[in-house]
Amino acid sequence: MMGERTVAQEALFYSFNLERHVPSDHLLRSIDRFVDLSDIREHLRPFYSETGRPSIDPELMIRMLIIGYCVGIRSERRLCDEVHLNLAYRWFCRLGLEGDVPDHSTFSKNRHGRFRDSDLLRNLFEATVARCMAEGLVGGVGFAVDASLIRADVNRQHAVDRPEQLPDQTTSHAVREYLAVLDDAAFGGATPVPPKQLAVADPAARWTAATRERAFFAYSTNYLIDLEHAVIVDVEATTSIRQAEVTAQRRMIDRVQTRFGLWPERLAADTGYGDAANLAWLVKEKGIAPHIPVFDKSARSDGTFERSAFTFDREDDSYICPGGKRLRQRQKTYREPRPFVDENGLMRYRASKLDCDACGLKSRCCPNAPARKILRSIHEGARDMARDIAASDAYVTSRRQRKKVEMLFAHLKRILKLDRLRLRGPNGAKDEFLLAATAQNLRKMAKIIPMPAQMLPA
Repeated sequence: MMGERTVAQEALFYSFNLERHVPSDHLLRSIDRFVDLSDIREHLRPFYSETGRPSIDPELMIRMLIIGYCVGIRSERRLCDEVHLNLAYRWFCRLGLEGDVPDHSTFSKNRHGRFRDSDLLRNLFEATVARCMAEGLVGGVGFAVDASLIRADVNRQHAVDRPEQLPDQTTSHAVREYLAVLDDAAFGGATPVPPKQLAVADPAARWTAATRERAFFAYSTNYLIDLEHAVIVDVEATTSIRQAEVTAQRRMIDRVQTRFGLWPERLAADTGYGDAANLAWLVKEKGIAPHIPVFDKSARSDGTFERSAFTFDREDDSYICPGGKRLRQRQKTYREPRPFVDENGLMRYRASKLDCDACGLKSRCCPNAPARKILRSIHEGARDMARDIAASDAYVTSRRQRKKVEMLFAHLKRILKLDRLRLRGPNGAKDEFLLAATAQNLRKMAKIIPMPAQMLPA
């Protein structure tokens, strides 16, 4: 016979253990053992008043933000609803069944105030890096660096052509942040070339057409990872141009050396990081072997001799052409000595016009010029070192391992849903990128390190 549900009288007392209702294989249970927020109150104490009513517990808000970025919930309003309903989220936040979830507006107030002023999110990220090091997940031998575009939270239709057309800075928080970073090498000071358009809602976002799709406003998130287990050892937000990304790479390497004592032996990156000045910085100042393709524009498409056909004689400081003649920086003596290096750090080696006129290879060397000229960077030694490394087996391995950075970016956008920013301005981009990198490191530890038996629920 068909059964019928009977409504029983409500019990007077309930016995409910939240710990037992969180599955042993739940992501948050595995992440929880790596989250240590014991010193967060002392870190934030100078940013709270000594009088007034008690505030929302900052540890609760940080735990909620960790949940949001670990599972791809970046809307504070929706995050508050999910924590209110989900038992595992309540367990992770130490709320219990009857704990009150803070209002979503609380996050905005603290993010733009105490959390940002105290650099709390940077400290939280670095705490996860230190924990990864303590767990033996950071080898410190090989690093890789790369950047990825993240769309800004703006409407591409609401843009102006000149800074003078932006709203007054006294009425626009976004304009104030834009003006504050105009001289920052990672944002406005990265290049003297003005952008084609400025977004009214977020002027610091860069108008870019670096991808195959339509141009859009974006920031770049820069990752420096350890190649052993693809742990993110540093993250930096920049404007979306190559010069800013190279600047971010230098800042991140300096920072991990200062804060964690990590001195990698090699760095893998793409051609965007292979300019002469950056290779020289890595080799001469940091002692890092650049496993990076050299950024070189000496290739020719007209069938004439490329620069690689000329041999450099280091002792004589000259190039030897395929015809056996020498190219020197000076073919004659000037009354007033001229500089050997121009403002771009390039030296010019020229052949003698008499040698070129009498050479049978002139049609294959310089058919449209009286004599051949070769440009050489003052950092050519570092470029030659990078070329030598590119011919080794270790370079092939590094090129394959460098794909781990791109996999992290794919995980960031597809799993953590960070394909578009929700916060505006350079500070908003920094906050989101730090929280996302923190979540990725926590998920990495949860995946690699198994749960101890004594921590599993009975």
